[in-house]
Amino acid sequence: MEIPPTLSLTAPTKDAALRAAAQELEASFLAEMLGAAGFGESRQSFGGGAGEDQFASLLRREQAMVMVRSGGIGLSETIFHALKEKQDDQ
Repeated sequence: MEIPPTLSLTAPTKDAALRAAAQELEASFLAEMLGAAGFGESRQSFGGGAGEDQFASLLRREQAMVMVRSGGIGLSETIFHALKEKQDDQ
């Protein structure tokens, strides 16, 4: 009697890692787009300053991650499938 091969528990872990990487990439893209659109720029009157300028990129990054977790623009799903296909080819 032949023993069936054991199921690999690494496949879901690898998929989760690929999905996380794809979401990080989409968040980076969205953060750059938010920066180019002027989101997080310091105000000219009553606010701003060096501290706000330093933390604006962190705010954009967090806003981008919230966007990705809410569905984003679909870029992470496309990246995930491309990475998954490449991984399956190897």
